[in-house]
Amino acid sequence: MVLKNKHILLAITGGIAAYKCAHLVRLLIKEGAQVKVVLTKSAQDFVTAKTLSVLSKNEVVTDFFDSNNNWNNHVALAEWADIMIVAPLTANTLSKFANGLCDNLVSACYLSAKCPVFVAPAMDLDMYKHPTTLKNLKTLVSNKNTIIPAEHGELASGLIGEGRMAEPEHIVDFISKILCKQLPFSGKKILVNAGPTYEAIDPVRFIGNRSSGKMGIAIADEFAKLGADVTLVLGPSHYLPVEKSIKTIAVESSEEMYKACIEQFHNADIAILSAAVADYKPEIIQPSKIKKKESSLTLNLVKTTDILETLGKIKTNQILIGFALETNNLIEYAKEKIKKKNLDFIVANSASEKGSGFGVDTNKITIIDKHNNLHNFELKTKQAVAKDIVQFTYKTLKNHA
Repeated sequence: MVLKNKHILLAITGGIAAYKCAHLVRLLIKEGAQVKVVLTKSAQDFVTAKTLSVLSKNEVVTDFFDSNNNWNNHVALAEWADIMIVAPLTANTLSKFANGLCDNLVSACYLSAKCPVFVAPAMDLDMYKHPTTLKNLKTLVSNKNTIIPAEHGELASGLIGEGRMAEPEHIVDFISKILCKQLPFSGKKILVNAGPTYEAIDPVRFIGNRSSGKMGIAIADEFAKLGADVTLVLGPSHYLPVEKSIKTIAVESSEEMYKACIEQFHNADIAILSAAVADYKPEIIQPSKIKKKESSLTLNLVKTTDILETLGKIKTNQILIGFALETNNLIEYAKEKIKKKNLDFIVANSASEKGSGFGVDTNKITIIDKHNNLHNFELKTKQAVAKDIVQFTYKTLKNHA
C-alpha cells in the first residue's frame, strides 16, 4: 500500500465528473492515505462539501475565508501535502494552471505546491483535442506535473471519444504505480525466510524452537513498502505480513523450507534468511503416535540441510544475507559464518541479551559486513530493526557489482 500514511490534497473543480470524487476519496482512505479536499465554487454544483468532509474525515475548504472570516491558509495546505491530485481538471482550470493565474483557492494551492502534482483532465472531446488544451497540457508536463490520461467513452454532450475523467480506481492505480517506480527497491525481487521449522517425531509431536517469525516478517513488510517484489517463505507462525503484495509460502519442516528457498532463489536479486531452521531432525518419523511405555525414549537425530550454506554455493550475482543467533561468542561465530556461507553481510543478535532474540517485540543487532566491519545498533522494536537492516541492504546494493 504505497499510499499508506501519505498526505493527499484533492482539488476538485467544476466538471460533471466531480461527482465521482466522493468514490475517489473513499478509495484513497481505504489505501491508508490522509485526505484533505479543496473545492472550487463551481465544483459545489456537482458534489457537496458535507459529503466529502464525512468521507475524508477532514473539514473541506471552499474559499480563502471561512464563515467566521478566518483565513484558510493555502500555503499551509500545500505544505501539508505529499501529493496533490486535481480531479477533474477542467479546461478552465487547466488554462489557469498553465498561465499562472490565481483567482481561487484551488489555483492558489496549486501554485504553492512543492509536492508531486497529478491532474486528471475531464472535458468534452473537441475541447480535449483543441490545440490550446494540448499546449496547456504540455506546459503542465514541462512543469513536472503528471497527467492522468483522460479515457475514451460517452461524454456529457452525448459524443463518444476521449475526454472522460479516468475512473477513480484507475486514478489510484495510476498514482500507485508511478510512486512504486520511484521507490528504492522497485523492480527488485527479494526472498525472505522467517519463523521456526517443526521436525516431526510422529504425527502429533515435533522438535521445534521458540522463534515467532516476527523479525523476518517485519523485514518482508519493510522491503515491500519500499517497492520490492517480496516472497516470504514462512515456517509455523501465528503472525502474517501486513503488506498485501507479499507472496507468502507456508512451510513446516526444514526440508520444505529448503525446497521453497532453492526454488525461489534463482529469480531473486536479494535473499535474507532470518528463519530459525532446525539443525537436526529425527532420523525416522514414526507413522503413528508413540505410546508412553518405557521410562525413557531415545531419538536418533540427523543433520538437516544447511539452506544458507547451500545458497552461498550456488549464488551468482545475488546479495545473500544471513542471521546469527548465539548465546555466547556471537561476533566470532558470526564472522565465521560470513566466510563459510559466502555472505554479503550477517545480522548478529544474542539470545541471552535482555530484549533480544525469540519471543519478544524488540531486538538488538550488530551487522557485520564481508570485510568484518561491525555496525552496532541500539535496542529497538523489530519494525525499527527491520528498517535498519533494509537500509543497510540498500547501501550494499548500491555498492554491489
